Amino acid sequence: MKHTFPRLTALLIAGFLMQASLHAQEAKPAAKPATATGKSGVVATVNGVAIPSSRADALLQSQLAQGQQDSEQMRAAVRNDLITREILSQASKKKGFDKKPEVLAQFELSRQGILVNAYLQDFVATHPVTDEAIKKEYDNIVKTMGSKEYKARHILVEKEDEAKSIIARLQKGEKFEELAKLSKDPGNKDRGGDLGWAAPSGYVKPFADALTKLEKGKFSATPVKTEFGWHVIQLDDVRDLKHPPLDEVKPQIQQRLQQQILEKQIAELRAKAKVE
Repeated sequence: MKHTFPRLTALLIAGFLMQASLHAQEAKPAAKPATATGKSGVVATVNGVAIPSSRADALLQSQLAQGQQDSEQMRAAVRNDLITREILSQASKKKGFDKKPEVLAQFELSRQGILVNAYLQDFVATHPVTDEAIKKEYDNIVKTMGSKEYKARHILVEKEDEAKSIIARLQKGEKFEELAKLSKDPGNKDRGGDLGWAAPSGYVKPFADALTKLEKGKFSATPVKTEFGWHVIQLDDVRDLKHPPLDEVKPQIQQRLQQQILEKQIAELRAKAKVE
């Protein structure tokens, strides 16, 4: 029988160890702080194996990064967690798990993940997104979205003749909301084809072009072809588009630009790599 250790299982075990350590501290005074170096930077010794304080510092920092509060209880829990890990690690080695190929493969994946994360963190720190870049991207978004938003309805059908037939019926006075039941768009056919408020940039270009040319209260005199089929569009209303202030969306724009920078760097590294 093969023994595998999926990432999810590892995370669950790690979480269990930390929670067990925290609960243990509730029943007794806090132990020695996790960052206490002791002899030669050792936080504890288990069956003659020393646990370096650098390992405790790393685990503590990972907990703080997840929103945990630094405290004597947390530091003691980190120490106890590391002791439990070492005990279980030694037990695992006695059973020979450290020699199994599938376990060694997981070791290598974990090692690579840590190295990748360190590289990406350093790259982000040394290639920050500037305020000028964020402002430029914000201006581009505002320009793309335009100054108006439209409240529209549509009826989507497969064939042009079907759309023409619907237009003819509209011209004879039938209600758009009733004819919308013929639409193959399940998202709004039962709501009279209502698409709600949206900027033209939210639609595919042929649809947006036809929509912005309509007068309020009018429907398209000819079918509109898009990749989804044939549309009959009605414009219910138009209003000024209120863009959120830059400060409100700055974090999202910064994150998106940072992601683009990372993707570009990865693409460049892949292009230079010799892959056989």
